[in-house]
Amino acid sequence: MKTVMPLLAEYLGTFLLTLAVLSLSNPLFLGIIFAVILFLILPVSGGCINPAISFAMYLKGKLGWKECLYYIFIQLFAAGSSFYVFKWATL
Repeated sequence: MKTVMPLLAEYLGTFLLTLAVLSLSNPLFLGIIFAVILFLILPVSGGCINPAISFAMYLKGKLGWKECLYYIFIQLFAAGSSFYVFKWATL
């Protein structure tokens, strides 16, 4: 991985998507938010925003094993921090 921008894009995309899923109950708004997040991060990182998709991209040969591990770690970290922010905000 040459730059940190793809990891930052994956972090922000996963963080925002997880926060939206936790906060909203309207499927239409979730779909719109998902589309906007993908539109923004797709050119930077490939738009995985899910560890299962990152692993599938590795199996398909589009991600190297190191890059896949970085993506999975950052996505799990983003989801956990998003959950923490959500719980803190709803106290």
